[in-house]
Amino acid sequence: MTKVSIIMTAFNEEKFIKKSIESVLVQSLSDFELIIVNDGSEDDTLDIISQFDDSRIILIDQENQGPGAARNNALEIASGKYVMYLDADDWFHPQALEISYDEASRKDTDFTFFQMINYDDKTHEVYENDWFNLNNFDESFEDTVFSPEDIEGSIFDLSVGVCQKIYNTSFLRDIGAKFPEGIFFEDMPFFYYVLLKSERISIIKKHLYYRRKHDASITHVVDEKFLDTVPAGQELMRIFIENGWYDQYKFDLLAYKINGPRFALRDIKENYKIPLYELIKKDYLEIKQTQYYNDFLDNLGPVKRKFFLDIIRSKDYQEFKTLNQA
Repeated sequence: MTKVSIIMTAFNEEKFIKKSIESVLVQSLSDFELIIVNDGSEDDTLDIISQFDDSRIILIDQENQGPGAARNNALEIASGKYVMYLDADDWFHPQALEISYDEASRKDTDFTFFQMINYDDKTHEVYENDWFNLNNFDESFEDTVFSPEDIEGSIFDLSVGVCQKIYNTSFLRDIGAKFPEGIFFEDMPFFYYVLLKSERISIIKKHLYYRRKHDASITHVVDEKFLDTVPAGQELMRIFIENGWYDQYKFDLLAYKINGPRFALRDIKENYKIPLYELIKKDYLEIKQTQYYNDFLDNLGPVKRKFFLDIIRSKDYQEFKTLNQA
């Protein structure tokens, strides 16, 4: 069995994908397969991928289906004992596979976190932050194995990014882990499902992944992709409710669900504010008709509760702005 399957999805990544692929091919651990999904790219991405002559590269060339479907399609054919994900504009540390594989296999984890480091494409600055440094895990979590119960009060303070972990492939398949398809921010519901199904987790306090910040980064440009903060939050609620996790986590879950679209509405480009408001309003009016409505009223803090009610009470975006500024 191959030790590690790396899954990379690519849509119009001609500027960056060469470096990303090269960072895999020079890994100190050579027993891997690199599954690249060209997700309907319209630039030279496919041509660049095709220039690499390495039997460990498996190419899926498909019409554009979005990142969730692309990752699901790759996971179906992955033959590695473990799976790692690499975005086509990022790259691995040369020992990323070896270090993460050794940790995960030695401790028999369902998945293992490792640190990421940021790279600014304009300034060429490399910099750290608390989020990707896993600073929510203190020294007691190092060189040990823990479960979700050990971090119950802080699960919504963790990095949800799929690329910051190595996963046991059999574990993912046994729990039926799938990314939501047709939306962005698919990492988030996937992460919480995997996290709360897991029993054995560990961390590696080493920077094994370089995360490139550039003008087209999904988290850098608050554009129409952020409309999907609403369906991603709906999917998250569904996962918690259907798996019996809702009551245990509802206080933090509801705040988390509100905050994603709330911050997106604040920061999104002006021409997307009304469409996002309308999506949020539709979601909240549907919640109002469910048994969970009073939970929102009873568990949200004053700022988030006001946002929730101002959306419901307003007849349009302009009235919402007036209400929410009061």
